[in-house]
Amino acid sequence: MKIHIQNGRLIDPKNQIDAQHDIYIAAGKISAIGVAPEGFVANRVIDASGLIVCPGLIDLSARLREPGYEYMATLESEMDAAVAGGVTSLVCPPDTDPPLDEPGLVEMLKFRAKSLNQARVFPLGALTQKLEGQRITEMAELRDAGCIGFSQADAPLQDTQVLWRAMQYAATFDFTVWLRPQDAYLAKGGVAHDGEVASRLGLPAIPASAETIAIGTILALARDTGARIHLCRLSTRTGVAMVRAAKEEGLPVTCDVAIHHAHLSEMDIGYFDTNCHLIPPLRSSRDRDALRQGLQDGTVDALCSDHAPVDDDAKLLPFGEAEAGATGLELLLPLTLKWAEEAGVPLATAIAKLTTEPARILGLNNGSLTVGQPADLCLFDPQRYWKVEPRSLKSSGKNTPYQGVELRGKVRVTLVDGHVVYETD
Repeated sequence: MKIHIQNGRLIDPKNQIDAQHDIYIAAGKISAIGVAPEGFVANRVIDASGLIVCPGLIDLSARLREPGYEYMATLESEMDAAVAGGVTSLVCPPDTDPPLDEPGLVEMLKFRAKSLNQARVFPLGALTQKLEGQRITEMAELRDAGCIGFSQADAPLQDTQVLWRAMQYAATFDFTVWLRPQDAYLAKGGVAHDGEVASRLGLPAIPASAETIAIGTILALARDTGARIHLCRLSTRTGVAMVRAAKEEGLPVTCDVAIHHAHLSEMDIGYFDTNCHLIPPLRSSRDRDALRQGLQDGTVDALCSDHAPVDDDAKLLPFGEAEAGATGLELLLPLTLKWAEEAGVPLATAIAKLTTEPARILGLNNGSLTVGQPADLCLFDPQRYWKVEPRSLKSSGKNTPYQGVELRGKVRVTLVDGHVVYETD
């Protein structure tokens, strides 16, 4: 199908485009920008007046809950949520049941996702077998099956010798190791940041040092092995400072922050709001402000949704017993726009945190509007307000701290491989 998108404001951080241009799509690829190719006759014309046309969003952390946790969400519902949020590519952590530690499981997930013809799924393989932190997996076989990198998700890896060997293996084959930095012993049993709110509510706490000690260990091993590291979902100001210093040193390290942590702090827990029970925990307002500053100065490479749909019953338990996580695929774009507006960040810079930068981390050609590349696009209305309500979310997970909040920025059309996979008025 040939598609002509007209009158839209194109924003492509990679190619430094921010202007009104028409875009022409043929055979699933971007065939031209500005001037139609010779003989181009569109099967469909999309009027993007008042809309921003940007590359499809790339989410670095979205749990699809399959296989094993279909009672929380299904692949179909979460892929619907992805394209409704303008997400055309997403990274799936390996903490499924069973974990993604065998090529057959990875191939099955990719086949299921591809058959839905919606967003592209890039699985992370398990770093250790069954995520038990004892024996490393056959990373080369998992990579051949389609894994984009290797991770423990939120499962602890307490044996630093195992981590050292895993990083040596990864460095040999130039694989990226994705790690959420947290010392398992310091964080044991904790559910909230070690601060004023945890003390007042009597909640078991996780100190900021649980993250920074782990970062110190990871960076030391990265120096020793030369492994390429991606630190997932930083939450502390000291952690941001450590990454900044590591980058200045020249270490091959990147990092991301979950979108909720760019806005919320421990104070938002209020009176035991389980929708604010997240991993890592919401930190102090000073930590949140440091994360935002890290995003602005480039220390933090990308924003992710950290999408984690949870069934309602699991959120109705007392705070310490409730399932951690929040839905985020459909909120990633509007919350990023909210951050950009509050911080005075140019729109192109904000969009880069969801497109160009994640693509660079993944080593993909996605994330741009380059002629000849697959036509993965997001068309959104930056001025349209919408209210976050359970019925407004495609995801099976309705668990969000933003329930009832009005946000600005609504996806109108999403294209993957030149096909319209989502459209709304």
